[in-house]
Amino acid sequence: MKIMILIQARMSSKRFPEKMLYKINNKPLIEIVNENCKKSKLDTVVITSTDKTDQKLVRYLKKNKINFFRSSLQNVYKRFCDTIKFYKLTHFVRITGDSPLVNHRLIKKMTSGNLLKNYDLITNCFPRTYPIGQTIEVFNARIFLKNYKFMTNSFYREHISQFFYENYKNYKIKNFKLKKNLSKLNLSINYKSDVKRIKQKI
Repeated sequence: MKIMILIQARMSSKRFPEKMLYKINNKPLIEIVNENCKKSKLDTVVITSTDKTDQKLVRYLKKNKINFFRSSLQNVYKRFCDTIKFYKLTHFVRITGDSPLVNHRLIKKMTSGNLLKNYDLITNCFPRTYPIGQTIEVFNARIFLKNYKFMTNSFYREHISQFFYENYKNYKIKNFKLKKNLSKLNLSINYKSDVKRIKQKI
């Protein structure tokens, strides 16, 4: 069994361009996310694109010896598939690069015991009770690769989990829930204006 955390990142965000390298408390966002994920004791890799817009990000990752993999910009599902094949993964944890407050203890909990053997997808947003910006999804890599043929439109290729949630009856899905619903709380970095709100929590 081989599992890694795949951190989805790009520089061409329309709402907040180049946010991956924007410094929060003197540290780039992507480094904060990567360090937080590594506290779970799982290996991490930043998966970005081969597009020239991500060259600056790649230079930073190289310089700071952060694992990365490059594939398609628009077809995010393919980017994950290519990464799975390259690292020969049996499972992977999907984290988005705009999640500096991702809970590493929850990552550990969601990848422990027999969960990986028993489920196709382990998640905390079906339905969501955790804050936005703390989404964690753990996929069975074989199931994920097998379903590539169903990603027939750009929406599914960009939002890689959506097909599984829409067709949940066909998959074994485990959802983690909080006792109190915090789904309205936004802890992600979508806009530059989010930084001030988040930096006090890091």
